[in-house]
Amino acid sequence: MSDVREIRMEDYSYDLPDERIAKYPLPKRDESKLLLYKGGSISTNVFKELPELLPADTLLVFNNTKVIQARLHFKKESGGVVEVFCLDPIEPSEHQLSFSATGRCVWRCMIGRLKLWKSGALHKQCVIDGKLITLSAVKLNSAGMVHNVEFSWNGDNVSFAEILDSLGELPIPPYLNRKSEESDKSTYQTVYSKIKGSVAAPTAGLHFTEQVLKDLDAKGIGRAELTLHVGAGTFYPVKSDEIGGHDMHTEVIAVPLDTIKRIRESIGHVIAVGTTSVRTLESLYFMGCRLLKGNKEMFVSQWEPYSEEYNVSAEDALDAIMAYLQKNNMDMLHGSTQIIIVPGYKLHIVKGLVTNFHQPKSTLLLLISAFVGSEWRKIYKFAMDNGYRFLSYGDSSLIINN
Repeated sequence: MSDVREIRMEDYSYDLPDERIAKYPLPKRDESKLLLYKGGSISTNVFKELPELLPADTLLVFNNTKVIQARLHFKKESGGVVEVFCLDPIEPSEHQLSFSATGRCVWRCMIGRLKLWKSGALHKQCVIDGKLITLSAVKLNSAGMVHNVEFSWNGDNVSFAEILDSLGELPIPPYLNRKSEESDKSTYQTVYSKIKGSVAAPTAGLHFTEQVLKDLDAKGIGRAELTLHVGAGTFYPVKSDEIGGHDMHTEVIAVPLDTIKRIRESIGHVIAVGTTSVRTLESLYFMGCRLLKGNKEMFVSQWEPYSEEYNVSAEDALDAIMAYLQKNNMDMLHGSTQIIIVPGYKLHIVKGLVTNFHQPKSTLLLLISAFVGSEWRKIYKFAMDNGYRFLSYGDSSLIINN
């Protein structure tokens, strides 16, 4: 455990010039470059060729979360602008219930230019279905950088989802160094996004098109979906010299029983689309191990994979979850995870992944190293030398463990 916590972030750094960060996506998503890493060898492909590159018995697992327009800008009478960035719901605490709430809800938020908002309510107006709606925001309490904010509005049949759609702004990554544009509303969503709740896109999925999905089906490649709502913590840099000093953010997950069954049937052949899918899938293993010990708490803490010894197969862990859900007449596993996947982590469920190229000294780069070890340097050097575009709107890679 101590060895894992002592991983030095400086060992996972590389030079990323600003001009290599893709500020916008390509006009055609599936024309992006795809680096294939398999058996120690590297090749360059085009993303639309993915169905031809995957082993025939692959089950691809997608994160179907949808990015919400989470940034709200309130203009004060003084002219100053306060930004309220919605993170996750408090009242109601379940995402879909909060989005469908009418009249009032409470969210955990980050606040930009906080000094301008000392007290009182902030107000913002819009027109929904021909009616003037006034949204009010009141700070309730604070915990560090995060504040509980109560939102209230008139309009008996107006939901908070409609409020955000009308008044909110899509929270594109800060490293793009630009304001969000109308085009981001579509390009910063996956074509298969369904469940609202993320404040950042699962960007590996941005390369998929309806045609690529059809081609996967034609090749007989299996597809399954789960949900992890990506939190703002995905943008938080690691400020400590060693990873042990970094606190991972907790994110909400939901996995259908049918998806768990299909994963169980495909052990050894599961490829995750994106790091969020990896963390969800690997979290399932530890939730199943907990159930086998009589612990029904569906939560995985940051360091649990490195501190707990579970002599349990992936099949047995998934069987335990399925039995639990069926016994309780549930068709969906709901939980949360704080899992961090770093070099030295033993992968239990995921055999490979589709992923973009990540920031230096990030937890995402550590996750890549958990798959390929020090080979991540060879992969990133190849990408840099061969004109790949980096980060959210950049190119991608397919990493398959033999």
